[in-house]
Amino acid sequence: MTTTRFAPSPTGYIHVGNLRTALMNYLIARKAGGTFILRIDDTDPERSKEEYVDAIKQDMEWLGLHWDRIERQSDRLDRYAEAADKLRDMGRFYEAFETPTELDLKRKKQLNMGKPPVYDRAALNLSDAEKEALRAERGNGVWRFKLDHERIEWNDGILGGISIDASSVSDPVLIRGDGQVLYTIASVVDDTEMGVTDVVRGSDHVTNTATQIQIIEALGGTCPRFAHHSLLTGPQGEALSKRLGTLALRDLREQGVQPMALLSLMARLGSSDPVELRSDMAELIDGFDIGRFGAAPTKFDVQDLFPLTAKHLQSLPLADVADAVAEAGVPADLAEPFWAMARENITTLADLKGWWELCRDGAEPLIADEDRDFIAEAIALLPEGPFDGETWGKWTSAVKEATGRKGKGLFMPLRKALTGMERGPEMAALLPLLQVIRAKA
Repeated sequence: MTTTRFAPSPTGYIHVGNLRTALMNYLIARKAGGTFILRIDDTDPERSKEEYVDAIKQDMEWLGLHWDRIERQSDRLDRYAEAADKLRDMGRFYEAFETPTELDLKRKKQLNMGKPPVYDRAALNLSDAEKEALRAERGNGVWRFKLDHERIEWNDGILGGISIDASSVSDPVLIRGDGQVLYTIASVVDDTEMGVTDVVRGSDHVTNTATQIQIIEALGGTCPRFAHHSLLTGPQGEALSKRLGTLALRDLREQGVQPMALLSLMARLGSSDPVELRSDMAELIDGFDIGRFGAAPTKFDVQDLFPLTAKHLQSLPLADVADAVAEAGVPADLAEPFWAMARENITTLADLKGWWELCRDGAEPLIADEDRDFIAEAIALLPEGPFDGETWGKWTSAVKEATGRKGKGLFMPLRKALTGMERGPEMAALLPLLQVIRAKA
């Protein structure tokens, strides 16, 4: 069975970069009728916060990315300790004591000599007595996985054939000196024991994947199928990493972005398929193909979400937005005609309030000097309410006959006088909703 996972760290809010990873893994699982796991990577007790765990769940539920089960890495520390012991027994795990300053000096020396800045494995030459002395002086060291210096190869679901020389990579630190288990080994143990078959993540993890493949093999596991999606950039190709804090999903939600607009964009962005608004999750699942995504950096512009949001809202019946219409202050008996009028003229649901205020309070008339006499004559011809869907047509016909005006010269001054705007909803739909006609005063 196909099994995928999304493994966020609860150290902040999910942003669009995280969403890309979550969505791809979700769609792969759902298309195959498999299992999607939400795995909370909370092995860092200082930075992990329960409020972020709750926020991750809320964001996922808002988007409709429902998980089949949830796991927490903090509940599995004993499993990681067993894996570490196994690697020690195999001679693939060793303790190293260099300080960050010492490592930095080593890297600089290697670079000056034209060599790759790879850990030199000096710790392997330490005697037991030397290790004890270093522990007494510096405390416990970090634990590094000893890579086999051979080529690590796999067929990536997006990047194609990948081949990395393990000798060009430092032996990865899997456990810190304070005992904290790092993602590299925790993820391997989880993926193996949870039967994860497919892993999609950012292209910045390619080297990490190479080392994890060796760890998986050392522990006797089966490697999942890996795919590494391109990283997002800003609309001008600029690095997005510094802006991700302002692109949290909860911020987009606050701005009125609709889930299906966001999902429709992220499910196609960076692929050879055009971005098209989908009506529901089933359409997204059916049309998803990881092989259609490319390796080039992918431009993301938050402004692209708003036309998609507007288009999505236009497709919705009143029942789907009834709460928002009510919150805007629209009386229940006017909700249906109000939504029919407003839906084509909003970008987000927050815009409903302004349209209701126009209907309820009227607008400051926008009347050109040369149109004042015309507007006065037209308003005098306006019948007493209540108005209906035919009032606008009958009224403008009467005004046309009385004044001789027609076309834009007839309709535009009337619209501006009644709404204070040059464009907007069909006046036949808006006029019955106007509670106050200020131009009449």
